[in-house]
Amino acid sequence: MLIRLLMLICFFALMVYVGFACRKHATDVDGFVLGSRSVGPWLTAFAYGTSYFSAVIFVGYAGQFGWRFGVASTWIGLGNAFLGSLLAWRVLGRRTRLMTRQLSSSTMPEFFARRFASPALRTGAAIIVFVFLIPYTASLYNGLSRLFGMAFHMDYTVCILLMAVLTGAYVILGGYMATAMNDFIQGIIMLFGIVAVIAAVLKTNGGFVGSLTALAQVEDTTTHIPGVFASFFGSDPIGLLSVVILTSLGTWGLPQMVGKFYAIKSEKAIDKGTIISTVFAIVVAGGCYFLGGFGRLFTTQDIVTASGYDSIIPSMLEKLPDLLIGVVMILVLSASMSTLSSLVLTSASTLTLDVLRGKVIKENDSKGQLLSIRLLIVAFIAVSAVLAIIQYKSAVTFIAQLMGISWGALAGAFLAPFLYGLYWKKTTKASVWCCFVSGVGIMVVNMVAKPVLPAFLQSPINCGAFAMLVGLLIVPIVSAFTRKPDSDIIDFAFACYEEKVLVSKKTALSENELGE
Repeated sequence: MLIRLLMLICFFALMVYVGFACRKHATDVDGFVLGSRSVGPWLTAFAYGTSYFSAVIFVGYAGQFGWRFGVASTWIGLGNAFLGSLLAWRVLGRRTRLMTRQLSSSTMPEFFARRFASPALRTGAAIIVFVFLIPYTASLYNGLSRLFGMAFHMDYTVCILLMAVLTGAYVILGGYMATAMNDFIQGIIMLFGIVAVIAAVLKTNGGFVGSLTALAQVEDTTTHIPGVFASFFGSDPIGLLSVVILTSLGTWGLPQMVGKFYAIKSEKAIDKGTIISTVFAIVVAGGCYFLGGFGRLFTTQDIVTASGYDSIIPSMLEKLPDLLIGVVMILVLSASMSTLSSLVLTSASTLTLDVLRGKVIKENDSKGQLLSIRLLIVAFIAVSAVLAIIQYKSAVTFIAQLMGISWGALAGAFLAPFLYGLYWKKTTKASVWCCFVSGVGIMVVNMVAKPVLPAFLQSPINCGAFAMLVGLLIVPIVSAFTRKPDSDIIDFAFACYEEKVLVSKKTALSENELGE
């Protein structure tokens, strides 16, 4: 117990120290929200990865989908790596950095307002962000309850308050730069921690081959296929594909993820960041889902039915050595705090810059805007902590379920208009509104009137994936029949792509040398 407590104290002390050290980068709004757009590849890549993978993934999703699909759930982690990280960086990274700087936009709602010349879009997008990020933030605490109860016999309320206060402290002190620095430290912990945990867990069943052999012998009443939980695609390939789509492509439309590209330093940093982010996702996401695939070797259907999927991962870890349990605690705290800091910074900056600025706070009042962001960070963390405590004390499951709804609504509303807005000049304002309504509407129907939907769409995961794909169709169809955007606005927005730069000959030969 002493070892675990000392590890916890050292971890918290380091996080707060980084907040103090980064204060000099948070003296104006651009520095506080985007790190003055000068963040290098390692910090950006780790900030992207640690914001992506929280305790919800490690404890909740890894347990749930590992139980459902077996080792085939590893495909979810690989999808996160190659679709949610590698392809996202290649498709969105450079263009997001260029156009958001050209439009002087610091948030996703501000991007929509300036790209489509519509202040109303800013307000609409800000409301969606505000409504759906709060329950998402509250759900981050869920993965900690069982693990902390197992490791420290500590009241979960104390754990929530500690995490909330310390996360708030370093974000308020150092802003985006403190978040990025701590994300890097937390990412290193996550990388080494997941590898150590997988090795220790598999060892209890005779290593990888022994564990896979044991898993192939597991039987379940839901399927009569022998060895299905040790198979390549599991018992439900279509369901597996839906999870891959939502958890991978969904990141393309999440404001806290896309915001990382706003702050990156240079072209060279984007190329390096792509590789780093992908490797990080392969190890962390692939490792989490791979570990969850062996959950059936450590618990039974009756226990899962009684205690829920969140009990699976803790049951796999409870017999590990004390030092390794301490590492797991720090790993899960790292995953949760990094995502929490990203979400509250996104929520507070969006509400300040897209709703309050120009109405409650003057446009040129930088100090007032900074104060507002910091106060709202406190408010968002407090509300999310209270919601998490209410859920824990009253056994309300609604908030936890709403995490999937939140992800689907945000990605369903924002992914298509943001992607088309970066690439297609003919994207119209009306198509963006239609996508907002469609993404949010589909997920709200899933939440309040689930029985009216087809069986396949009654799952929030499947419904979220459907909402994103529908958005990708809505934008071009509606754009074809609605008023075209003003050519001056389009020319200005896309001018950043045409600006000439000098490159070395290893990158491009001159026209004379090509014989043209």
